Amino acid sequence: MFGLAGNKTVTYRDYLVWTYTEPPTIRPLWFEKLDLIWSIEWAIKYWTISIWAAALYLIFIFVGRKWMENRKPYDLKSVLIWWNGALAIFSIWSFIRTVPELVQVLSTEHGLFRSVCVREYFNESSAFYGWLFMWSKIVELGDTVFIVLRKKPLIFLHWFHHITVLVAVWVSVFHFDPVSRWFGVVNLGVHSLMYTYYSLKAMGYWIPKWVSMTITFLQISQMILAVGLNLYAIYVKSTGVTCARSDEGIKIHFWLYFAYLVLFANYFYKAYLRPRKSLKGKVE
Repeated sequence: MFGLAGNKTVTYRDYLVWTYTEPPTIRPLWFEKLDLIWSIEWAIKYWTISIWAAALYLIFIFVGRKWMENRKPYDLKSVLIWWNGALAIFSIWSFIRTVPELVQVLSTEHGLFRSVCVREYFNESSAFYGWLFMWSKIVELGDTVFIVLRKKPLIFLHWFHHITVLVAVWVSVFHFDPVSRWFGVVNLGVHSLMYTYYSLKAMGYWIPKWVSMTITFLQISQMILAVGLNLYAIYVKSTGVTCARSDEGIKIHFWLYFAYLVLFANYFYKAYLRPRKSLKGKVE
């Protein structure tokens, strides 16, 4: 439930009107089924799952690193291959199934504006992978488990990014912003490359340094794009044009992505441009 208007109970079905496009412009596969309103209201009711997951995650980092202090690092090579491989497959497939809708919206008249500010062209397949994307942010916390158990360097960017993205994605359901299609698709695209890279590394393949540099550069580009999209939404609203984005949603996304941009740029400089001690380790 969203709130009360007089004697009428207002749900997100009333407050945020964005129903599936009929007939669908992108046909969902047989398993890509999702009750849109139910999923939104469920996430709003149980969004604190993300807070509990983040809290347990931080406790694990502290306790796990203490527990591993006087122990030999676990190898976990075969498990790591399967882990990264599974996340790579999920990201690749989800990207393939969601990017067509973003392209479709951008190809219309005033496509950029529509993709950021208008609730339209929404297909069930995109909603389905948006739901999985939300849950994947909890699953991806497992990346840190491998870092702790293998006694690899754990940098601030890594764990800060994990917990803030997790909570932000779950809270973003409250705002149901059209721009979320951008954030999800681009993130899935970058993760497709990133997890494939880590899977191949775990298999023992030699991969030139420029590949990891390129992936980090793409991550930085993702943050620049997100900051730009939020600034665009601010501009649109300042002109008096209706934009289906909440002020709270814009603020949350702008400041988070700006922080990520600074942190990723700093990581890139220290890891690849400045001849200093290695900063090896996953940053996402």
